Amino acid sequence: MAELSEQDPCSFSRPDLCIVTHANLIVEVDFERKVLTGKCVLSLKRVVNGCDTVLLDTRDLNIISINDVETDQSLTFSVSEKVDPFGSRLIVQLPRDTKSSESKISINYETSPASTALQWLSANQTAGKRHPYLFSQCEAIHARSLYPCQDTPSVKFPYSASVTCKKEITVLMSAIRTGSETSLTDPTKTVYHFNQAIPIPSYLLAIVAGDLESRRIGPRSHVWSERELVDKAAFEFSETEQQLQTGEDLLTPYVWGQYDLLVLPPTFPYGGMENPCLTFVTPTLLAGDKSLADVVAHEITHSWAGNLVTNKTFEDFWLNEGHTVFIERKITSRLHGGEPFRQFQLAAGWQELRNTVENVLHNGPYTRLIPDLKGVDPDDAFSNVPYEKGCALLYYLETLLGGPAVFEPFLKAYITMFAKQSIDHTQWKDFLYSFFHDKISILDQVDWQTWFFGQGMPPFTPRFDESLKNVCTTLCDRWNSATEYSTFSPTDLNDMLPAQKKEFLAELLEKDPQPIERLEAMNRVYDLNSVINSEIRFKWIMLGIKAHWEDVLTRAFTFINEQGRMKFVRPIYRALNDWEEARQRTIDNFQQNRGEMHNLTETQLCRDLGLAE
Repeated sequence: MAELSEQDPCSFSRPDLCIVTHANLIVEVDFERKVLTGKCVLSLKRVVNGCDTVLLDTRDLNIISINDVETDQSLTFSVSEKVDPFGSRLIVQLPRDTKSSESKISINYETSPASTALQWLSANQTAGKRHPYLFSQCEAIHARSLYPCQDTPSVKFPYSASVTCKKEITVLMSAIRTGSETSLTDPTKTVYHFNQAIPIPSYLLAIVAGDLESRRIGPRSHVWSERELVDKAAFEFSETEQQLQTGEDLLTPYVWGQYDLLVLPPTFPYGGMENPCLTFVTPTLLAGDKSLADVVAHEITHSWAGNLVTNKTFEDFWLNEGHTVFIERKITSRLHGGEPFRQFQLAAGWQELRNTVENVLHNGPYTRLIPDLKGVDPDDAFSNVPYEKGCALLYYLETLLGGPAVFEPFLKAYITMFAKQSIDHTQWKDFLYSFFHDKISILDQVDWQTWFFGQGMPPFTPRFDESLKNVCTTLCDRWNSATEYSTFSPTDLNDMLPAQKKEFLAELLEKDPQPIERLEAMNRVYDLNSVINSEIRFKWIMLGIKAHWEDVLTRAFTFINEQGRMKFVRPIYRALNDWEEARQRTIDNFQQNRGEMHNLTETQLCRDLGLAE
């Protein structure tokens, strides 16, 4: 059995021996066979003198042949037996007669129709129903099923690409498009060219091919989607440039050139994915009032925290996500509501963390800020813990060290220090001590062992400004104790921010199940069944499920069938599965719709529902 790397428990590669320094993909999109076919040209550098092999990660790739680019010599290679969930190790014997430490190899291959990185949609599964659609999702360890690579975030490399597809289809990538032309061999096809000059980890290589249009939303931004959604998306994300500029003010200049957004079909399993130059977002953000556009601030922040400075392994995923959540809240508070709004977001995040730690993960090993991922698919360990527990650590340090004015220069220095690198928590902590060299006695008070490796909630009792939260709590308490409902009116919610409305429902969810007649009254007063905002809609549905309100079932099944965002779909399925009278309908609904789901969503739901995959 192939051995996983000691440097990264989720990779077979050994970049400490021979490392990838550049990738060039030359592929064709084949919608009929649901594969990408072509070659991947890898530039390599021997780290250890005399190293005559390079070890790469693959999963379900058909490796046809491998050649040395300089000599066109055919190279010997072997593919190990598959080790789930990590795939297979590809060992390539490098030319032995070279005196240079650098090599370039060309790997002829094709993907599998079952590639976990690629979602293939038929025309009928798209909004316009005119053409098929392809999009990738490589985080955490799915890049190896898109192209042979060192699929570890410890390796960062620039890339270029040439992608051939039929003329009716537009191709985009996580890179700058440098041109396109009609294929010389087939005039019905177009060849698109891309270049990403800044080194990225393997999981940030992304591709989309579909019936796409764009609208300009800023001096360095377009939004892309099918034509049915593109104008709605342009309105929703019109504040993108302000978010970018606020990020630059907090951190460093934006280095990626363009910042485009792509609204994907509903099966996309996440809220967003920070692919450089082309952030992917879910259509569940299209609320019609920009109330969910702050998710874009999160993805923008990844341009620095995650994309520019990257976690070395997914055990330190909190370095990406904790910093991003912490900084994102600074960006949104500067644009909307100031410090009270940041405090409100921090308090809501703390409560979401508590719910995950205690009610979903039951204080288990995946509640650690730095979990042990040996033999573990990072997708199985995924939760809001690295996001919110990481943010909580940074907020704790900010409070301990003297507040935002003292701590924010550290954030800028951190990005400057480690730009274009991959680091671990030890390097982060050493730099923290170095930056605050005059406050070492204060930093030594931090219980680092518990923060990093302790299970459960953090060793910290935060105090937040609850001025915005108190409005939600007051309304929650009124409803929770109400026996008649004439004192409530639609004006109760008129002065609330959308985030406060969500918090009001979230606080009700923490109470005992509501009487059904109370939920019926609440809907009569606020018309919550008609809400478009997906976050509020989700909390309202969860309230109904908790109360075993039969009327909620149709709305719940509609919601989980019309979109595949795991943040919403998994909790609803789990809650329905726990409701004995609804369990069989829930399983039947899953079985009827699983073929339309993204493979990540389907796999996780199989486990949530206790079904064989």
